[in-house]
Amino acid sequence: MKWVMLIILCVSGSAWAGEARPLTDDPAAEARLKHLAVELRCLVCQNQTLADSNAPLAEDLRREVREMIAKNMSDQEIIEFLVARYGDFVLYRPPLKATTTVLWVGPFVLMAIGATALVMTLRRRSRTVAEVSVTDEEHRRVEQLLAEGEKRS
Repeated sequence: MKWVMLIILCVSGSAWAGEARPLTDDPAAEARLKHLAVELRCLVCQNQTLADSNAPLAEDLRREVREMIAKNMSDQEIIEFLVARYGDFVLYRPPLKATTTVLWVGPFVLMAIGATALVMTLRRRSRTVAEVSVTDEEHRRVEQLLAEGEKRS
């Protein structure tokens, strides 16, 4: 009897399930939120946009953006507010300026340093590997040792 009740409870829950409703009644506001959420970075995940992240902080930021949209703030005003509060890091594509130069130039500098180190290492290695000539006496000695090794095995 207990099992029957448990099965009925599990199955009946899906009957009440419906399609996820947007968090606001205004489809234009939801579209703006989606557009802004793609342009903003999750402050916790760092490699995800606000739209992609499921972190609690991302949910809070989406709710905050939704509230600013409800206050009729423009997209630019919302972005400026978030940049003032969290810095350029909140932008998924930070602008090129003095404080973000490292973000834009850093990968190229690291790649150039790595390529230079690789070239220098390969050159140094090619210099240390020098051809060593074997004299006739050394060649005969090696053949003799090999022949002795074959006799023993």
